[in-house]
Amino acid sequence: MKKVLYITHLVVALLAMTSCEDFLNIIPEGQAKRDELLLTTEGLEEAMYGVYSQLRSTTLYGQELHFHTLEIMAHNMHCSGHTTITALGNFEYDNTNVKSLFEGIWTTMYKNISNVNSVLNSPLIVDAEEFPYTIYKGEALGLRAFMHFDLVRLFAEQYTQNPSAAGLPYATEFSLNTPDFESLQDNYKHILADLHEAERLLDNEEEHEGEGSFMLDRQIHFNKHAVKATLARVYLTMGDKENAAKYAKEVIDAKKYYLKEMTEVRNDVAGVLSKKECIFGVYYAGFFTQVYEKLHKTTTFYSLNLRQDFDEIYNRDHIGNDYRWSSYFITNHDQVYRLSKLTDIYELDNNAASRPTDLILGINMIRIPEMYYIMAETLLEDDPDAALGFYNEVRTHRGLEPLPTTVTDEITGELVERPLTLQHINEERYKEYFGEGQLFFNMKRLNQDISIFDNTITHKGGIHAETGKKIYVVPIPDIEIENRY
Repeated sequence: MKKVLYITHLVVALLAMTSCEDFLNIIPEGQAKRDELLLTTEGLEEAMYGVYSQLRSTTLYGQELHFHTLEIMAHNMHCSGHTTITALGNFEYDNTNVKSLFEGIWTTMYKNISNVNSVLNSPLIVDAEEFPYTIYKGEALGLRAFMHFDLVRLFAEQYTQNPSAAGLPYATEFSLNTPDFESLQDNYKHILADLHEAERLLDNEEEHEGEGSFMLDRQIHFNKHAVKATLARVYLTMGDKENAAKYAKEVIDAKKYYLKEMTEVRNDVAGVLSKKECIFGVYYAGFFTQVYEKLHKTTTFYSLNLRQDFDEIYNRDHIGNDYRWSSYFITNHDQVYRLSKLTDIYELDNNAASRPTDLILGINMIRIPEMYYIMAETLLEDDPDAALGFYNEVRTHRGLEPLPTTVTDEITGELVERPLTLQHINEERYKEYFGEGQLFFNMKRLNQDISIFDNTITHKGGIHAETGKKIYVVPIPDIEIENRY
């Protein structure tokens, strides 16, 4: 990990839809200056805005952990002429450029975790039990868990496959030194502990909404519903269906986020936070530039192309009109299909001034459909009727008819039952989250086969078809090991 901490100061006045940025480099000799910054509410808020702004960096969710690296690894996207992308898609983790890519993810994420710890170690935050310090602490703890969780999902083994596996460092201090590595079980204990404490601290956040600018637009903050949704993700990844269902249901039952209607699917996440569905998102006015060059254009050796059979799953075995098919993909001037799901239509038309002022520019990090899929999966065995209800809720809001529970036998002509299966749920996940960086993690969780973009090779059960190496676990970057010795 680099030995310098950058706290990025972002003040976002979303009511006026304006923003300004300043960057403050704090080196070890600047300890007193850092401490002074964090001794006021204004300084704490500035530091928290800095943490959020770092999440949108291209190394993290502004590109690699959203529509780029993770989608290439899932083989939803490819660029055959680009040597690094080709090596990444072939899971060549010893390739110099691929190693550099993951080193960037590792160091940037831990740097931002250190930013969070700087806030959490502030005297105003350590024993916080009153507003607004409980809010700052709750958001910071939730973000620390969220960032560690994604690192674990990428660089460690899948918990249900090997719970006794080696884990990663869990950083809790603002320090020049990376903490020791710990077990995967301890990683998850720390993640859950941070999330549950965040849940407690943020329990009454609604009572304070509107009390100052920090309490506006809670979608761009790691709010209490984002904490519960992340708990549902974590418990599902751990194989704890009971707790995963508990927290997913709490988010749904809060009735703060709603499934959009089928006619609202188009452009709902195109560079803006979904007004109905986004539980947590990152404000990012410059997101269009990133996705336009990589997803909309067809620059040889640079832009990302869709997997060969991407359209089949949207047009397979269903009744109705799946609005995602026509909303997420377009043909450009070259008559080539492109992923348009994330591309801001107002910027695309050079008409940003016409964008409704109530839309927040940025990246959707957690959306409500995921909670319905978690409910469907966790109830699949014990309460299949309830599972089917949650599954169909998303289907019908996307324009499809409910899943037929009976089909005609091709030989006998008789009606036979066709129950909901995990495959059905995963197909819906695929259609809903294509391009958003979540499908690779779901494939890893379930140890699914990976069929490469042109279907010429299938890697079975997370094992590379040619090398026999594990492909779901990215090696710890060399720089981390070298810095310890």
